[in-house]
Amino acid sequence: MSKKKKFKNIVYSTNPDFQYEYEEDEQVETLPPQQQMLKIHLEKKHRGGKTVSIIKEFIGTDEDLKNLGKLLKSQCGTGGSVKNGEIIIQGDLRDKITDILTKEGYKSKKVGG
Repeated sequence: MSKKKKFKNIVYSTNPDFQYEYEEDEQVETLPPQQQMLKIHLEKKHRGGKTVSIIKEFIGTDEDLKNLGKLLKSQCGTGGSVKNGEIIIQGDLRDKITDILTKEGYKSKKVGG
């Protein structure tokens, strides 16, 4: 999911023809919505007192996650972002997010708060 190259078994070599081996980034296939169980968390900590709804446990590509985040932001009529495999939506909109995800075919569960 990261675009950085990761070294595989880093070694030091004085050989001028030495080539580093890089790990291949595995791109996870996106599961169909019916097979996904998304968890919707409510969080206030480290956000200046503001409340956000966080959607976690999406299994799929970064592109599909960004598309789902864009859909949720537009349908909720609020801001948000997609970071570290999570969708962050401003405000306590867990009920609305649950309705939207259900309409799109996802299974979801409110966690905490």
